[in-house]
Amino acid sequence: MSPQQTLATDTAVRAPETLTMAAALNAAIRDAMVDDPTVVLFGEDVGPLGGVFRVTDGLYAEFGETRVSDSPLAEAGIVGTAIGMAMYGLRPVVEMQFDAFSYPAFQQIVSHVAKMRNRTRGKIPLPIVIRIPYAGDIGGVEHHSDSSEAYWTATPGLTVVSPSNPADAYSMLREAIASDDPVIFMEPKSRYWSKASLALPVQTEPLNRAVVLREGTDVTLIAYGPTVKTALATAEQADIEGLSIEVIDLRSLSPFDDETVGASVRKTGRAAIVHEAAQFGGYGAEVAARLTERNFFYLAAPILRITGFDIPYPSPKLEEYFLPTPDRILAALSTWEWS
Repeated sequence: MSPQQTLATDTAVRAPETLTMAAALNAAIRDAMVDDPTVVLFGEDVGPLGGVFRVTDGLYAEFGETRVSDSPLAEAGIVGTAIGMAMYGLRPVVEMQFDAFSYPAFQQIVSHVAKMRNRTRGKIPLPIVIRIPYAGDIGGVEHHSDSSEAYWTATPGLTVVSPSNPADAYSMLREAIASDDPVIFMEPKSRYWSKASLALPVQTEPLNRAVVLREGTDVTLIAYGPTVKTALATAEQADIEGLSIEVIDLRSLSPFDDETVGASVRKTGRAAIVHEAAQFGGYGAEVAARLTERNFFYLAAPILRITGFDIPYPSPKLEEYFLPTPDRILAALSTWEWS
């Protein structure tokens, strides 16, 4: 499916323009609110301020306080309110402001958001989108630079996704808002200012599908969100050294696209996963186990994980040593026996 294919929407197709990921997310929320009066937006400072990262800039002025509202500094209250709104027919889009700020809402998300549809035998869906700016590489301190995806993917009942570029940001958020099931929408902060030329509205691959961004024959390099850029840079650097790397952007962390990723691993015979979160118990461990169970006899080497270190997120002066880099990835790949 072409990244420029238009969504089924009442919103008119606009002329191409250069948009950041933050602007694409803003446009997705705006277009969803125009098309569906049940879509509402609230969270900390999302109103007149437009959010910490200005993702919601201008929406309060356009739609007013009945559809865009600031909340108290109480994340459990934000999600609890969203649950009630969704039960009564609205489609709330809420913002957690920063990754670690979502933890006070953990009980609401895990015990209620993720379970309500199952608990009511499908009678009460919860069409809630919980937007979480996450990961590092912005010079933030530890409570502003967490990678908490493993908590959410370990929770049945939640769809967990992360775009890596402006086109996916728009398309995936529109699809998430339209979903009748709750979506944890993880936005990589370091990619908010990445740019692309888009004619909105655009529709990329379906929300639950991974995408092969670069074809290769020797290694499958699996990434998502902020590390997709790192994976592509690694592939370019490896090409100079005669190593052909296939790069996959997972996009959907849960559900996992076994078909796309498995086909790539069976083709190359080798795989590595890259993420910013710590390695022990991290999301990459589930990916490695899943791929090994389904593709063991195709593998020429153990699946590798190149990740952040098993420490709390470091201070801004040290984060460059914490984050995966192309050099670290290539060094890890060199540990394999190559015949």
